[in-house]
Amino acid sequence: MKPLSKIRAEREQMSAIERRIADFILDNAQLLRDYSSQQLAAALGISQSSVVKFSQKLGYRGYPDLKYSIAEAMTPERGAIVPATEEMPELVSGDLWRRKSEAEAETRAINPPSAIEYVASLIGRANRVLLFGAAEDSAIARAFTYRLTLLGVTALHHFDYAHLGASIASCRAGDVMLAISEQGKQPALCQLARSMRERQGKVVSVTRHTSNPLRAHADIALLIAGHDDRPHVAPLLYQSGVQHLLDRMFVLLCEGRGDRLATLQANLERNKSLPEG
Repeated sequence: MKPLSKIRAEREQMSAIERRIADFILDNAQLLRDYSSQQLAAALGISQSSVVKFSQKLGYRGYPDLKYSIAEAMTPERGAIVPATEEMPELVSGDLWRRKSEAEAETRAINPPSAIEYVASLIGRANRVLLFGAAEDSAIARAFTYRLTLLGVTALHHFDYAHLGASIASCRAGDVMLAISEQGKQPALCQLARSMRERQGKVVSVTRHTSNPLRAHADIALLIAGHDDRPHVAPLLYQSGVQHLLDRMFVLLCEGRGDRLATLQANLERNKSLPEG
């Protein structure tokens, strides 16, 4: 596993000081080559030995070894200009597929199978599932809502906070709110997550693998990798990771009970007879 991916994957098991070091490295990876262990310690207000121990805990001989590994891993990802040739579209396409595969592998590493299985079981047992997607996540939430309804799960897609708040007001224990938000920083969504938990419902958040308020208000926080220095590529990696995670959950729901597959097939056949439009 690449060093930055390893840091993201192990961050949740780190101590408070280790998380500070991890977050600084993740946010400033491009500049890390200019920092000695002493300078990094001074920037964070910690001891130099804490930086050394952090590096060794990740499996490196010391900080210089970690810094070199990060720089080496980032070298091919700095967005070097590719000469314009007839093969350029293929080169770009190949890089995107590779980065998506890496992001999905990293997402699998930071979300244990037991967490995905637990969320699937909550959804399968819930009286109602409320889904909300912020910004571009709305389309993903809507598509997953449709898939759940095909399985016979009572799922409701919400497109604004007022709509979601009205649904939460009538929820009961065991109902599930699945909130998808790339940054997880919307105060209104966090407030609604608190309201859902007050009603003994379960809140599942799907966000980027960063520190964000929504994670803190969720019963189960699912995390999405997909970091890239290119602003036009990073959202694509994130969306691919979300889709892959929800696809895994859908398969678990399908295979968890035989009657769901029968319901799915019946609904698909019924939909074929409906007029398009």
